Amino acid sequence: MIRIWAKVVKNGKIIRQFVYEREGLTDYSLFFDYVRDICEKLDCPTPVLIKTHLFNYAKYNNVKFKADDFVEKINFDKLILENALLG
Repeated sequence: MIRIWAKVVKNGKIIRQFVYEREGLTDYSLFFDYVRDICEKLDCPTPVLIKTHLFNYAKYNNVKFKADDFVEKINFDKLILENALLG
């Protein structure tokens, strides 16, 4: 099972959050689909996904998207995706 805790952060505070769940094992070739689904639920723009983002999630179990990672203007500081199956 895939479980990702998504947090939209503004001024150091979580303003929106969502736990994304999907059956099956994590498939990094589908990671953009996970991010797109999460952003749709959080009603925020989808960030540009680069190889570094995938590596950070795979190695450190989290990834942070800052304003520079979005094509559209955002009204928050960062989007954090964290593996919710740990801990």
